[in-house]
Amino acid sequence: MTTQALAGALADDVRRQVFAAIVLGAADAPAVAARTGLAARPVVTAIRRLRDAGLVTGDDSDLRVDADRLREAARTDPPARPAQEPEQRILRTFLRDGALVALPAQRGRRRVLLAHIAGSFEPGVRYPERAVDDALRAWCAGGGSDHVTLRRYLVDECLLARDQGVYWRTGGVGDIRTPRARIDA
Repeated sequence: MTTQALAGALADDVRRQVFAAIVLGAADAPAVAARTGLAARPVVTAIRRLRDAGLVTGDDSDLRVDADRLREAARTDPPARPAQEPEQRILRTFLRDGALVALPAQRGRRRVLLAHIAGSFEPGVRYPERAVDDALRAWCAGGGSDHVTLRRYLVDECLLARDQGVYWRTGGVGDIRTPRARIDA
């Protein structure tokens, strides 16, 4: 039995009451009904489901909690969570609804975030400064930074290049770990 199956078996109010009555010594359905104040039919259904889950053992006149199964469930390790990419954790931390909530202080994390933002610019397309500012303002709607600072970081990290007020995305977006040589003047 997994802890998840245990929680599922006890998620229902009636089953919890029936389980508690059995824990407290009610050994059959009429005793459980008397202790809980529930009608006989829901009690019998709950007992059947608790048996199916492996929480209750014994026949109809000798109900008891399977303490060994509970101990086993307590010792069972929870299912392993799928490993999340570090980049995804960073983006989830610093972006909300597509808007920047803060700029990371660590350069590596900031670079991950900036590479994601730079991906909104098409490679090979040249953008006037006003178009870049408009695109970056949308990212800054969460108040985590201003578009000028964001643009400066993108240029400094060689994710955008600049020449005479015209910007374009460089090839450094895919490789967030190794910055390329600075292109702008």
